[in-house]
Amino acid sequence: MKTPTIQDAQARWATPFELGNGNQTSTWDDCINFYLALAKAFPQVLHFSEIGVSDAGHPMHAGVVSADAVFDRQALKDAGRVVFFNNNGIHPGEPEGIDACMALVRDFCTQPERRAALGQTVFLFIPVYGVDGCRNRGIDARVNQIGPEAYGFRGNARNLDLNRDFVKADSLAAQAFNRFFTAWDPDVMVDTHTSNGADYAYTMTLIHTQTDKLGQGLGAYLRDGMLAQIHAAMEQRGWPTCPYVHPVKDTPDSGLEHMLDWPRFSTGYAALHHCIGFMPETHMLKPFADRYAATRALVETVLEITVRDGARIRALRQAEREAFARSPQAPVRWSIDHTQASSFRFRGYRAVHRPSELGPYMRLAYDRAQPWESDIPVYDRCQVAAQVDKPRAYLVPQAWREVVDRLRWNGVLLDRVDETRSMLARVYRVRDLVSRAAPYEGHMFHDDLVLETHVEPVTAAPGDWLVSMDQAQARYALETLEPLGQDSFFRWGFFNSILERKEHYSDYLFEDTAQELLRSEPRLREAFEAWKAANPQLLSSQKAVLDFIFMHCERHREPAFRRYPVVAIL
Repeated sequence: MKTPTIQDAQARWATPFELGNGNQTSTWDDCINFYLALAKAFPQVLHFSEIGVSDAGHPMHAGVVSADAVFDRQALKDAGRVVFFNNNGIHPGEPEGIDACMALVRDFCTQPERRAALGQTVFLFIPVYGVDGCRNRGIDARVNQIGPEAYGFRGNARNLDLNRDFVKADSLAAQAFNRFFTAWDPDVMVDTHTSNGADYAYTMTLIHTQTDKLGQGLGAYLRDGMLAQIHAAMEQRGWPTCPYVHPVKDTPDSGLEHMLDWPRFSTGYAALHHCIGFMPETHMLKPFADRYAATRALVETVLEITVRDGARIRALRQAEREAFARSPQAPVRWSIDHTQASSFRFRGYRAVHRPSELGPYMRLAYDRAQPWESDIPVYDRCQVAAQVDKPRAYLVPQAWREVVDRLRWNGVLLDRVDETRSMLARVYRVRDLVSRAAPYEGHMFHDDLVLETHVEPVTAAPGDWLVSMDQAQARYALETLEPLGQDSFFRWGFFNSILERKEHYSDYLFEDTAQELLRSEPRLREAFEAWKAANPQLLSSQKAVLDFIFMHCERHREPAFRRYPVVAIL
């Protein structure tokens, strides 16, 4: 009898991409059925199961590949095993990761030497994160993208972009992901995507967790070691890789700047858990078969480095958690540092401007007949834009259940207050804020805010929650509970009810009350005089005048109005 070969196994377990013409991607049903059959045939290699449901009620799945048939999460964590996580299909119109992961897992199952190369590292994956979007299949949603022939849609059943939902977690998918990611606590994550934008020679571009946000040890390892290894290996594999093409000005020759990976995005969310995250972005104008091959090469490259350096990465992550615990202050907002730049040898196409045929303006185009190669600056460092003194703990009133839920999903330890207690706390009041004029991912996001802070005794009631900063998940808790945090729960509108007054006045009666208030409250009178000097055009508006007095007087002040309900215990 003929001994089965690798080629035989690949033919037996060929993926829809491999069976097609190089321009086709798997449907959700084909993908999930493929893994279910593979797990049944190779139970000692692959464990595949449901981890939640989408907003449309479809199951979400995840898989675990282990070289020694150990799949129990707690046993793996107790043994200190390294966890590599590959997330796919968050934007199902960018599907090459879905197909590449299928082939890679198939090879783990059918090729013992490839499986053995994992060593003690666990390969964890979500085959399709955006389930609803993957099932919403079409041919024209991705404007300007070359292939595949049909693909899924970016939005889920609630028309949410899941790569903006990691912190606010409006979708059931994100809620399941929060619990899944926290439970497994991966050391390295690769979340596969396709890019749009400028034209250039590269098939693969790469976003990574901003190195400064990872701390001195872990960030330096990524910046000075891991990234260089990735670029060298990808060049050797025939897929030279460049930083994500986010030009400083209109075109790449002006230089590139790192995309600030806020926690709403996968790599920024990973940083809250001290995890190294990568977001490979293949170029939309390259053939789908090339994008598939480059994606698989990138996942394999990062996996190989993780297998080799896994123990070091885990040690650096633990050291960063300990350093965060020791630090008296913590950053909550970052900005790109334009005083520091590295240099990258970029391969691009000449940008040309010519008159548009649609209107009297100049349009941008890239001329592939005029390639160029030059060193360009890359602004890949960031600096702290805002930081806070770390409190001993936060007090979260029990009324804010949706906030407590998200803390729990991310492994934050909460202590229930069992009796009335008085504590000294830093209290926040919102003095001013600037919100987006239009909805953003289902919320009126608060882009900027000005806070007043003061220290006062507060009362914790039985049933309220204390969130200690002496815990492994302190960073997630701090950056989401501090209102100045870039993607804090406050910015996403979880506390919008405190921005509303609940009582009002009748203008014909309040005229007399307003005059009496100005006589009895010197601070109000002083503020009103300043307001009049600054806003003479509003003095003829009764509503504007009375609103100012009503909103700034002490007598009718509502204690909850603009007072942030979470306080920092000192």
